[in-house]
Amino acid sequence: MTRRHIAYLACTTAVVAAGLGAAPSVHRPAVHRVQPGQSIQKAVDAAKPGDTVLLEPGTYRQSVDITESDITLRGTGAKLTVLTPPSKPGGNACAKAGNGVCVTGTDKNPLQDVTVRSLTLRGFAGNGLWATGTDRLEVRNVTAEKNGRWGIATERSVRGVLSHNTARNNGDAGLFVANTVDTEEGARDAGGTVIRHNTMAGNRIGVTVRRLRNLSVDRNEATGNCAAVFVVGDESEPRAGALNVTRNHVHANNKYCAKTPRLPFLQGSGIVLTGAEETLVALNRVEDNKGTSPLSGGIVLFKSLVGTPNERNDVRDNLVTGNSPADLADRDTARNNTFSRNTCTLSEPAGMC
Repeated sequence: MTRRHIAYLACTTAVVAAGLGAAPSVHRPAVHRVQPGQSIQKAVDAAKPGDTVLLEPGTYRQSVDITESDITLRGTGAKLTVLTPPSKPGGNACAKAGNGVCVTGTDKNPLQDVTVRSLTLRGFAGNGLWATGTDRLEVRNVTAEKNGRWGIATERSVRGVLSHNTARNNGDAGLFVANTVDTEEGARDAGGTVIRHNTMAGNRIGVTVRRLRNLSVDRNEATGNCAAVFVVGDESEPRAGALNVTRNHVHANNKYCAKTPRLPFLQGSGIVLTGAEETLVALNRVEDNKGTSPLSGGIVLFKSLVGTPNERNDVRDNLVTGNSPADLADRDTARNNTFSRNTCTLSEPAGMC
């Protein structure tokens, strides 16, 4: 090897070493531990993508606003870690809105891969958890109870997973998912959002799916609500629908809720479709939902409040028994919805069982 070759290799090694030295360091996910009396918000604000904010057992009188992607907010269990409203008014935007945990993105810059799990959100004037502008949000093993409006709610969001949560005794829906709550527009594609293995009890409505497409409500239990499952659409384009409501256990949703400007009084409603299209309602067990509301019954098709009919929906292979005034009720004007292979006793009109 000549001196020229040796000099060339030495120079190359130096350049490579300099390049490696200039490379940015890779962030290693960290765990930020928070104890009762400490600020959850400070820990969330200090967290970087990939980090976890871990809440030790105890009660936290705080609200938390997550505005960064890929953050995990985790308690040590719903029975051990509890968030309740702050003792003093003010605070962050989430607290001012009366919510417990907020996940706040936008249409242009959605927050991605945020996880909230293993804690209780109790007694907030607004919502237990409120998420807007998210992609792949995961809410798991959260108990949302006694909140003034919704237990767990999302809008403007895609590819979410709401799983193994308990929503009870909330003022409106236990679980609420929508296109948007502040503008009038057609249904949005939810990107395959999944609502599964949740328990809803004592709410006005167990699950409300409003103006969305491409979503599944699967293997949930709803009991003791005024209504269990509402799929809501209207005349907007695209239409709400292209959903699956499958393998849910819906029983004894016989609580009474007074009428509102948008809905008649509710009692005894199992699964209700209003103004939806191309939705599959299958393999559900719907029992003992009884009432005298126009929306009462086991599985009910009812034209929307603006008169838009349900169209091309498929109701099949459900066990629907003990519901009143009917197990299956088609109170709509369209004639292109299908009912097949359901096990039931009474239907409106007769002959669908």
